[in-house]
Amino acid sequence: MLQLDGKGRFSHFVKRVVDEEQAWGLWQDGWALMADSQGVTNFPLWPAEEYAKLCATKGWSEFEPKALTLESLLDELAFELKGEGVRVAVFPVPSDTAGPDQGVSVSLDELWAALRAEMEKYEL
Repeated sequence: MLQLDGKGRFSHFVKRVVDEEQAWGLWQDGWALMADSQGVTNFPLWPAEEYAKLCATKGWSEFEPKALTLESLLDELAFELKGEGVRVAVFPVPSDTAGPDQGVSVSLDELWAALRAEMEKYEL
């Protein structure tokens, strides 16, 4: 999965998060955040604990993976972050530079729409 391009990692993230009904962030007295190449604040999320753990290095070395339920991501956190102008960095991967690569930066509306579309596939 780590070798996939951003589009592939985004697709995997959406499917896995809906299937498992949870996403993973990094936590230490608050959620880890990162800036994208334009300086916009992003909330990094991963589809599984092991991927989040791989990125808990350098500036995030004191952070621990923490699960977020799909429900809390869609209903609570998304609205909180949107009000602050924060985007989501979907599935950053470890990098040999100063920290993880930036993942796919999407608006909360884009992520919400992708998750909802995937959820519709599960409804009978």
